[in-house]
Amino acid sequence: MTKLQRDAVVRTALTLLNEVGLDGLTTRRLAERLGVQQPALYWHFKNKQALIAALAEAMMAENHDRSVPQPDEDWREFLTANARSFRKSLLAYRDGARIHAGTRPSASQMTAVEAQIRLLHAGGFAPADAASALLVISHYVVGAVLEQQTALEAAEGKADAETATVETAPLLAAAMEELDRSGPDATFEFGLSTIIEGLAPRRES
Repeated sequence: MTKLQRDAVVRTALTLLNEVGLDGLTTRRLAERLGVQQPALYWHFKNKQALIAALAEAMMAENHDRSVPQPDEDWREFLTANARSFRKSLLAYRDGARIHAGTRPSASQMTAVEAQIRLLHAGGFAPADAASALLVISHYVVGAVLEQQTALEAAEGKADAETATVETAPLLAAAMEELDRSGPDATFEFGLSTIIEGLAPRRES
């Protein structure tokens, strides 16, 4: 296979992902969609996990447009923009959070990560704290998107649960009603701003 053919495999896999989800994305089904024998896929991807890593990288390359800090950008502004862009990338595909969970930056992404740590270090963070801050926000984004993308599956039986909540926990019922009304974007922004505000005291004096 050529490089172009490898890219075609990834693009076809992303399309198939949106149709059948991660659990339905098998190498057998992907080979059938491409019109090739299953062993042909192993020329570039030795197993499904290697394919998933390639999908995660492709998702970021396609939609994550705030991975590199702008010149003289405030570290708070960058972390906010970076997290929003990362979330957008995960939401762009079905099971995007599950695809990304557990992956590590690829060689092509190391330059961007280095620039991120450099920005935070210039803002007063020790390198290890800067890396930890990036990991914490990344974990938060993946977790938030995972909850959002699986919300429909958890909707069954919701009415009965809400009735019980009104009767036994009125404050919780009122809070959940407000959260449902404001939507997942508002909840995400609340958590993100809380994390970023909490990072400020970690800076070195």
